[in-house]
Amino acid sequence: MGSEAAAVVPTSLVQESFAELEKQRELITCCTLLWKELSDHFSTLERGIEIKSEALRSKRESLDGSTRRTLDSLRRRELSIDGAVDLALAKLDERRTAAVQALAASSAEANELDLAGKLRSFCTKMDFGAFFDLVVAKRKEVELLRSQLPAALEDCIDPAKFVIDAISEVFPVDKRPVKSPNDLGWACVLILESLVPVLADPELGSARPLVTRSIRERAREMATGWKEGLEQHGGIESVKPPDAHTFLQHVVTFGVIEKDDKNLYRRLVVSFAWRRQMPKLAISLGLEDSMEDIIEELISTGHQLDAINFAYEAGLQDKFPPIPLLKSFLEDSKKATSTSEDRNNYGQTANTTCRKELSVIRAAMKCIQEHKLEAEFPLDSLQKRLENLEKAKVEKKKPSGAGPANKRTRANNGGPMPPAKAGRLTNNACVSSFPAGPAYVRSPSAHTTYPAAALYPYDRPSGHGIYGSRSPPALREPYGYPTEEAAPVALGASYPTPPMTYPAYGAYHNGLGGYNNGLAPGYQQAYYR
Repeated sequence: MGSEAAAVVPTSLVQESFAELEKQRELITCCTLLWKELSDHFSTLERGIEIKSEALRSKRESLDGSTRRTLDSLRRRELSIDGAVDLALAKLDERRTAAVQALAASSAEANELDLAGKLRSFCTKMDFGAFFDLVVAKRKEVELLRSQLPAALEDCIDPAKFVIDAISEVFPVDKRPVKSPNDLGWACVLILESLVPVLADPELGSARPLVTRSIRERAREMATGWKEGLEQHGGIESVKPPDAHTFLQHVVTFGVIEKDDKNLYRRLVVSFAWRRQMPKLAISLGLEDSMEDIIEELISTGHQLDAINFAYEAGLQDKFPPIPLLKSFLEDSKKATSTSEDRNNYGQTANTTCRKELSVIRAAMKCIQEHKLEAEFPLDSLQKRLENLEKAKVEKKKPSGAGPANKRTRANNGGPMPPAKAGRLTNNACVSSFPAGPAYVRSPSAHTTYPAAALYPYDRPSGHGIYGSRSPPALREPYGYPTEEAAPVALGASYPTPPMTYPAYGAYHNGLGGYNNGLAPGYQQAYYR
């Protein structure tokens, strides 16, 4: 009986035991979840630390490599000083002798010289005023100028001083008593570019221009003067493209790049990224580390073709594939074209739309051809569309059955039209006077302001011997410097339209060459490409 009584377990005790077990189970579950959470947290921290460590390791290796290259360059510079001095002295003696002979030549003999001979004669005599006037006068022979200027500048006793004296009349401000209606920024850029190989160190190349200390300080003062004028006249938003190009080329040519001005250089490069030589100038200005950010900014603001240009110049085309950017550019342009139709003025709108679509297609085709992307992006469809648009354009120009109309007669009241050039704009002659300029519209991003759109000048060649080996075939127009700035034409009225000149794709002589997300690109003619 006693053993039976001992074997009986009260129900309450069983319930309490199960309750306790349930508490233990919940505690174990909670601890397990907490442990998993902590384990995941520490794993995340560990992965983050590994990623940061790898980034730091990569940066350290990059810094070590940069340090080694810098030290090697310094050693090479030190070892090459004596040789560079001897070479400079030898050239100085040769140039002095040549100058004496040139001064002894009669004026009649000088007048019989061809363009190359005249350039060399002025350089030998250090007659910078006549030299600059001759360059400006031969604007239509720019390709010949480009090929002859470096050799001519070699004959100067002091090429750096000669060029500074030549451009000082118009840069950083125009000091001429009588100003011509044409902007002379193109001439300054052309001369400064031609000086780069002349000043290049025989050992280190253009990384160390052979410029005397006094000339370097003078070049630095001129750059400082331009920056002060920029601040006094409204900043980057008010500066004209040739002015900015001249300034950037000036600091590169004379080696007066300032670390404190890197932000200014970056803003100017991005603001005028559509000028063809800006990618190369960006590298020369020491913006290599910012190229990825610059490309991303161009893409985010709809400048796809410029982004492709910068990517190829920086060797980042794998990170920024060009084909998706090209497709995005064409899609955005097509959307903008379709939204810019004006039903109240259908004929004029259709005409403008046709011309702009032609420019867009040509820009894309030039980009594809330049970077050899035909295998990934066949040109057949674009070529067919281009031919159809050209045919439509020709059909619209045919006279109606009523007979040809007098183009110089007003359609509304029969009165005479104004002269053909009455409405054209002229440019201020000074290189850095920062005039009010044409109407500007704000880009979708805050980084820049662009002139209202104008068509692509595709009939001008591009490419440059100094800034790149690519040299597209010469096109119809013999020179790449437009006499007058084209009147801007907006593609989509409801969108701000940054400029869209793409000399990189054959539009300009050596150009530095916008686009819009969801809007049609505008096109601004550049002075020197």
